[in-house]
Amino acid sequence: MIIAIINVHVKPVDLEAFTTATFENASNSIKEPGIVRFDVYQQSDDPSRFMLAEIYKCEQDIEKHRATAHYARWRDTVANMMAEPRQRNTYNFVFPAQKGE
Repeated sequence: MIIAIINVHVKPVDLEAFTTATFENASNSIKEPGIVRFDVYQQSDDPSRFMLAEIYKCEQDIEKHRATAHYARWRDTVANMMAEPRQRNTYNFVFPAQKGE
């Protein structure tokens, strides 16, 4: 499995629109067969900062996600809402071990 952590800093004026667009994307994303989890977190001491935590079964599932209409709609909708470019890092599970390992 692959974990993608995306950090987003949103312009304060766009918080409501960003949240609406992100909830729509997340709601559709969790229906994809290759996505294990799709969590949206808002920083408690700075509500303009969000973290998306996405867990995919494999690398191909990330590409399938990026090819969906809901992701493209989200990407295009929120592009100008960001105070700075979003940051994405990927991780591999270390602990606990995945079943079968």
